[in-house]
Amino acid sequence: MRIRAANREYERWLAAQLKGDIVKRDLKKKHEAMSDNAFSFLRATYWRWAEAIFDVCPDLAQAPSVLAVGDIHLENFGTWTDREGRIVWGVNDYDEAAEMPYILDLVRLATSATLAAAPSQISHKAICANLLGGYVQGLDAPEAIVLDREHLWLRTRFVVDEKAREKFWQKIEDQYRATLKQKQHERPANPWLELFAAALPDRSISLTYWRRTAGTGSLGRPRWLGYAVWHGGPLLREGKALVPSGWVRAHGGGNRIYLDDIAFGKHRSPDPWYAASGNLLMRRLSPNNRKINVEDRRDAARLLHPDLLWSMGRDLAAVHLGRQEQREDLREDLQKRKRRWFRSQVESAAEFVSREYAEWKKIR
Repeated sequence: MRIRAANREYERWLAAQLKGDIVKRDLKKKHEAMSDNAFSFLRATYWRWAEAIFDVCPDLAQAPSVLAVGDIHLENFGTWTDREGRIVWGVNDYDEAAEMPYILDLVRLATSATLAAAPSQISHKAICANLLGGYVQGLDAPEAIVLDREHLWLRTRFVVDEKAREKFWQKIEDQYRATLKQKQHERPANPWLELFAAALPDRSISLTYWRRTAGTGSLGRPRWLGYAVWHGGPLLREGKALVPSGWVRAHGGGNRIYLDDIAFGKHRSPDPWYAASGNLLMRRLSPNNRKINVEDRRDAARLLHPDLLWSMGRDLAAVHLGRQEQREDLREDLQKRKRRWFRSQVESAAEFVSREYAEWKKIR
């Protein structure tokens, strides 16, 4: 199916899942992002990847299955604060999680890095080698990447400085003041309000709400922010509508949402305010509870550092081992697959995404 027709079919499915509560202006923004570059196109079209990847790379279907991230890419990593107040780094978006061959996550992550990289930044071979190297280490010693006593180089890269902290809260407070100026404040309905209340340290806190536009692949789904000042400081929560994974849509398996299964897996150190209920997700936002975005080539270079790619592979392995012990199965399967085989799968996937991006951009 050509990309324009495939996209229309997906958006009809999305509207049905949301019972018509789709944010059309955000869909327009998503379509524009899909035209920016092949990396953004990949980010915005996990549903298409799920539909087509076995046609493009049929050998991937034979690998052992795990509860996988699905929509994994360079920007699917970030930081959060766990119940001990420690900053943790790793995969922090699991909206598309589902049971699938583990190798799909590795190929998609490497494909995203390949599409984001400028020719002079890092070689395709180095991308694949570092991701696989980290993944193998993660199978041997799976654990959360806590930026406290160890991993200080990651802390230096991603824990925000005072300037960035000020910028984050200034943006939120500008939105808050703009909301107060409106004659009538828009509010989410139940069960949104109940989930917001449950995600607060004190249920007596009164939040001010406004709609949020964020992300790429999830554009079109409703998002809400709830803001308040509590004990002299700002407090922020985000609610987002969930739908079944694009993998389930393409391959079946029921409509269960597996987000919490990964977020609270055996080797995670989760944010205690991260919670899914039915088709809604609630999470804390703050300068250190955030996703890491590629805004320009300089940001891409930061995310394409060999040590960081290695850490991404390591954290992905910990995710894959979070629900059941499969390390021997995964290790044995990796040993059967040559490094050149892995690179060839990534090359095929990147070529497919680039072709579809070129077609999309042409028809736009």
